[in-house]
Amino acid sequence: MLYTGFVQTVAGFVLLLALNVFPSPFLPAQAMPTSSAGFSTLAAKANAARDAERLDEALPLYRKALALRPGWAEGWWSLGTIEFDQNAYAEAVRAFQKVTVLSPRNGTAYVMLGLSEFELGRDELALQHLQKGSDIGLDKDVGLRHAVLYHEGVLLQRKGKFEAAQQMLEQLCLQGVQNDEIANALGMTLLRSDAKRPPAQGTADAAVVVSIGRAECLAGQKKYDEARPGFEQVVQENPNYPNIHYAFGLFLLEASDVAGGVEQLKKEIANHPGHVFARLQIASAEYKVDSAAGVPFAQEAVKLDPRMPLGHYLLGLLLLDVDQPEKAISELEVAEKIFHQDPKVYFALGSAYSRVGRKQDAARARASFERLSKQGRESKPGEQ
Repeated sequence: MLYTGFVQTVAGFVLLLALNVFPSPFLPAQAMPTSSAGFSTLAAKANAARDAERLDEALPLYRKALALRPGWAEGWWSLGTIEFDQNAYAEAVRAFQKVTVLSPRNGTAYVMLGLSEFELGRDELALQHLQKGSDIGLDKDVGLRHAVLYHEGVLLQRKGKFEAAQQMLEQLCLQGVQNDEIANALGMTLLRSDAKRPPAQGTADAAVVVSIGRAECLAGQKKYDEARPGFEQVVQENPNYPNIHYAFGLFLLEASDVAGGVEQLKKEIANHPGHVFARLQIASAEYKVDSAAGVPFAQEAVKLDPRMPLGHYLLGLLLLDVDQPEKAISELEVAEKIFHQDPKVYFALGSAYSRVGRKQDAARARASFERLSKQGRESKPGEQ
């Protein structure tokens, strides 16, 4: 079983969820119209066995009751939690799928479906259902919320969505959750590894990954002074390790040491001349600080990977900041084709068009900026 610590945490409280620790969206058996006395008897016995933690006895009783009443959502929920607790993940998936159909506004059911799919290696579905469950809303159990953050972070890391994965995993660190599972996931994230498993324990790779992760977990708690020695030591001991200077550079930028961060990113480029992301990080760090110094790095990134819209966007911003609006427009229009739902692109385009006297284009870009910004505010009504 992968990531046993967090899975065991989940298994420890799913039975409590089944015991209605949170307000259940399901109709209890006795409140449903009975089609037969047999169903009511089976349901009562199943619930009693579950409550007494006689799980091997409860399972066949739930299955028999559900055969008589397949629309009994609470029964499917209880069946699924027991099967998850017993590591029967394929069976748990089927049960939680039933719950999500019968009670589509129950976010915890989607989360449990995603956690079950994670254990079966169905990463795309697991991520989809974890995110949907979080969007709908979860039970307030802290352990469940931590498990969701962790598993979603791991799935994003595997998918190569490293920035999003880092944000998820650092939320755990900020909430005081620290262990080597989190450190390994964070280490792989900062080192831009999309591997499904951490390096084997006892290897040199494992020591690098966990050391980077432990240091970054401290950074996630804003303990930059405590984190820095950890980064410095592992970088000093492994100066040629892929992405190690990149990881240290990201940390230093996060800690507001721009000069130090840029220096480390340049070392990463020296080690690996084709490193696009190190160049993009330098370009981003230099924007508004020394935009002229950032332009060559953005240009090199675009040359190395012309299909990456972020490179064109950053180059456009930098060119605009050094008063080259015509060249900036060319780059920003490339970025717009992919980032057509991002208001920031239209804000920059509006400024660039205005500088060269293209008033109609500037008005169009600003209208798009206002529309998309309004949509963003309406999708997050609690934010001002």
